[in-house]
Amino acid sequence: MIVSERIRQRIEAAGKEYFASDNISDFIEEGELNELEAELTEKFSAVLDSLVIDREDPNSADTGHRMAKMYLHELMYGRYYKGPKVTAFPNEGSRAYSGMLVVRSDIKSMCSHHHQTVSGTAFIGIIPSKKVIGLSKYSRIAWHCSRRGTLQEELTNDIARAIMEASESENVAVHITAEHGCCTNRGIRTHNSTTQTTVLHGQFHDPSVKKEFFDQVKMQMSGYRCD
Repeated sequence: MIVSERIRQRIEAAGKEYFASDNISDFIEEGELNELEAELTEKFSAVLDSLVIDREDPNSADTGHRMAKMYLHELMYGRYYKGPKVTAFPNEGSRAYSGMLVVRSDIKSMCSHHHQTVSGTAFIGIIPSKKVIGLSKYSRIAWHCSRRGTLQEELTNDIARAIMEASESENVAVHITAEHGCCTNRGIRTHNSTTQTTVLHGQFHDPSVKKEFFDQVKMQMSGYRCD
């Protein structure tokens, strides 16, 4: 039985989904990513054959393997590898921080419709509760969530949920602005098109808090510096 079928059977036996945006690392056993890479290499090479591309051409000789590695370990890394370890620290007492924190994170994703890249920026807003997480972890979480086949709407929700779980705060907002390869490289082929999505939770539904968040987003997008 090929490795992809073994993994699929484990997922289905557990009653779980394996959509393009799902992380399935819990169902992959040691050594199976190498097997999956070999399986994908063979199948991507077959795609080149069906496109009537001579694989003896030096430019295409190892393309099947390069595509397999790119999908597994780069474009869809967040699907096959576990998420980053996130340590939470106490946020209590006289030194507790109760204000808003906004982190800007560059992201690269892949549209699950056409497998074209999506490039953009995620702005993550949070009002901490009794715990805080390291600043770099916001970007690591966003990066892990984005490296899958997904839609921007789903990705915005996925990042917000992951941040809420890691921080144990219900007060989270995520705003993403991105350019989609499926719009720039095919179809309408527009090069001045961006898509914006926002999800708000907890205190971010309050008009004044929401305004503060978007003021921070606008300031960061403008490249404003205080020096």
